[in-house]
Amino acid sequence: MTISMIGIDHDRAPVDIRALFAFTKKNAGEAMEKLKETAGIHGCIILSTCNRLEIWASHEDDQELSLYQCLCQLKNIQDDSYESYFVSRTDREAAEHLFYLAGGLKSQILGEDQILTQIKDALNLAREHFTTDSTLEVLFRMAVTAGKKIKTEAPLAHGNPSVIHQAVSHLKEQGYDMHGKICMVIGNGEMGKVAAQALMEAGADVTVTVRQYRSGMVNIPFGCKRINYGERMDYLPKCDLVVSATASPNFTLREELFENLELEKSIVLIDLAVPRDIEPEVGKFEGITLFDMDSFRMEETPAELQENLEAAGMIVRDQMDEFFKWLDGKELIPRIQEIKENAVNDFNLRIMKPLKNTQMDEQEKEKLINAVDTAMGKVINKMLFALRDSVNEKAFLECVAGLEKTYEK
Repeated sequence: MTISMIGIDHDRAPVDIRALFAFTKKNAGEAMEKLKETAGIHGCIILSTCNRLEIWASHEDDQELSLYQCLCQLKNIQDDSYESYFVSRTDREAAEHLFYLAGGLKSQILGEDQILTQIKDALNLAREHFTTDSTLEVLFRMAVTAGKKIKTEAPLAHGNPSVIHQAVSHLKEQGYDMHGKICMVIGNGEMGKVAAQALMEAGADVTVTVRQYRSGMVNIPFGCKRINYGERMDYLPKCDLVVSATASPNFTLREELFENLELEKSIVLIDLAVPRDIEPEVGKFEGITLFDMDSFRMEETPAELQENLEAAGMIVRDQMDEFFKWLDGKELIPRIQEIKENAVNDFNLRIMKPLKNTQMDEQEKEKLINAVDTAMGKVINKMLFALRDSVNEKAFLECVAGLEKTYEK
């Protein structure tokens, strides 16, 4: 069994390239089902966020598999030039990446919380579409466990960091005080709610757009006002700052909407969507400053986090060792079962003659043989698994191979 993945993220590609390969929740489910049909693939999971896209698969060791080609087929992309933006990993390298990712060590904002939830959601979506298998199931669950341990034992961030929190902090460093600013958040999904809450906590006056057909059943953060999405351009000139964070495939703010728009003051626009919500050309208009997902980066790791980073690394290594110990055992179990069955059959053949000479009736003999078989199996299991725990992996595999040769025909 081999674990393979390919990924593209904020470090390797700009937002417009990442957008080409992004999946909605619905599309990701359909794509996983198609990918699972590929010969030799036992399980697959798609992780698609604003900052990254990753495809994971467990498959036969000897299978020649190009996950990039699979992805291009799923997205109907015929341009191989994008492959340079992707990184491929297998087995230990792939697992290490996922464990570090779950701990927030590979996020645009170090230690952010959202990626842990996104990994859990990706696993749950794969379960819903029956595309995961035991290998990926255990790998992702143990990665989530590692992420939780890092969060509690070696925290890398304070509070609830996210891109919008980083944006607020960045603007503050530039002398932009959020207190009293009139802000509009376009979008009331999870990211929109986080953005609205962050702006309110910074002291802003926040209004959230809702779609008219959903306006009666949408929850928005307490203290925020709401307007219908269709009224956003009427309200926008009054704003100091606008955040757009939707899952829409179309622009929420287009260039043509600003051509005859009279702004009452300078305005900051922040686009938190992948694909983009705000057409890039909007940033050319006078009085408008446009930021996107890639505008807010932590360029260097603060010195005070170095100790916790080392602790996080130890957690990752411990969890990885535990996972691969499980994986090695999983793949050896059928071989151990066969050795046990052969040994039990061998033992039965050796005791049948003495049993024939006893005065026991056939029913009692059968009960005795069944009891002996069970006991014999337990003894063999105990010996083999104790051996596995007491010698190194190479030596144990040699022992298993030697025992298998004992009963070769």
